[in-house]
Amino acid sequence: MALAEVRLGRGFVIAAPSSGSGKTLVTLGLLRAFRKAGLTVRSAKAGPDYIDPGFHAAASGAPCLNLDLWAMGTNACRALLAQQARSADLVIVEGVMGLFDGPQGAPGSTADLAAALGLPVLLVIDCAHQAQSVAALVHGFTHFRKDLKVAGLFLNRVKSDRHAALLREALGAVPPVLGTLRQSDSVHMPSRHLGLVQAQENQQLEALIESAAAGVTRETILDNLFQIGAPVTNHAPATGLKPLGQRIAVARDQAFGFAYAHMLEGWTRAGATVIPFSPLNDEAPDKTADALFLPGGYPELHAPRIAANSRFLDGVRRFGGTVYGECGGYMVLGDGLTDVDGHRHTMAGLLPLETSFATRKLHLGYRQLVCAGGPFPANLRGHEFHYSTATVKTGATPLFHARDAAGNDLGAMGQRLGNVMGSYAHIIAEAP
Repeated sequence: MALAEVRLGRGFVIAAPSSGSGKTLVTLGLLRAFRKAGLTVRSAKAGPDYIDPGFHAAASGAPCLNLDLWAMGTNACRALLAQQARSADLVIVEGVMGLFDGPQGAPGSTADLAAALGLPVLLVIDCAHQAQSVAALVHGFTHFRKDLKVAGLFLNRVKSDRHAALLREALGAVPPVLGTLRQSDSVHMPSRHLGLVQAQENQQLEALIESAAAGVTRETILDNLFQIGAPVTNHAPATGLKPLGQRIAVARDQAFGFAYAHMLEGWTRAGATVIPFSPLNDEAPDKTADALFLPGGYPELHAPRIAANSRFLDGVRRFGGTVYGECGGYMVLGDGLTDVDGHRHTMAGLLPLETSFATRKLHLGYRQLVCAGGPFPANLRGHEFHYSTATVKTGATPLFHARDAAGNDLGAMGQRLGNVMGSYAHIIAEAP
């Protein structure tokens, strides 16, 4: 079938004036509600995020992909959106931060993404501490950019019928209020220092999603929400990162959960075989693999168990192919990891590196990466997000030279020693 003949589903973006407005809760509730109504629904998450996609997947029953305009570029984002829409009636894209917040001096906000994808916006408003003033807020957000369509509003944390009436009277009919979530229906989303607790760690996840679905649909007509979605434009598949090898062992469990679905799927489309294994279950990487990927995650929360899992660590030490670790995976490739209580745990010892959470320091932001070697293209885009400090010893060469999103020089990043390499950077894509 020709590219133009493929029928794709509709899509819209869920955004908000600021973080903490309820985007994730509304997104999860709508994904589950549309699914229960018989629609095939898929999702995407704007920006660099590993946590929310896991919740999306649990709510929709299908993998969630990240769409990052700054890191991937317009063509790749359109291609990944089309990939989701080929198997869906509806694709819901959850935004990041506030609608217009993004990297300094470059496109990458939720608004930029919605405009690039040609999708309308459902604006979630936290109404807990305002009434008629909401009209001025909405007016500003709906008229700030002419290339952006705010097609509807979703009012969150509405306290009472009177409160709802005041809000609706002040807002009028354009854009229409398409949904309401009462404050009594708000669901607590568990969190820790890097954001929400991972989906696989939340023992009450199904109850949380069902509660979210019940809350967001109690005063919402799903068909009206479906109708604001714009048809997704078809697009040829994007070329992803070259696989690390032909058979890639990938650590996948609660300690190593930060692997982007678009990267793993891209490797598979390129002909590689991805072989998951669990370090927490003391599994060694597959002996037939020619590459090993240790993603980021929360190894500091499981450091004693990782240090005691000799089958896993010995398998990593003996691995003869390419070994690559990101953030948490990079820490495990080092000599030792000191937890928040000051206890040191012996790691694989393949890179001259000591990491510590005893003294916390936030490292956060997009990264432009120029490769100094390894199986990567010359220029990459990624991000860094961790609270650990690192002591780099001598003996290895840098893996990347890094700059932030604004182009400020951050110097050398990561290490490479023989076939083993890693850094704190999470790679998103080849630079567009």
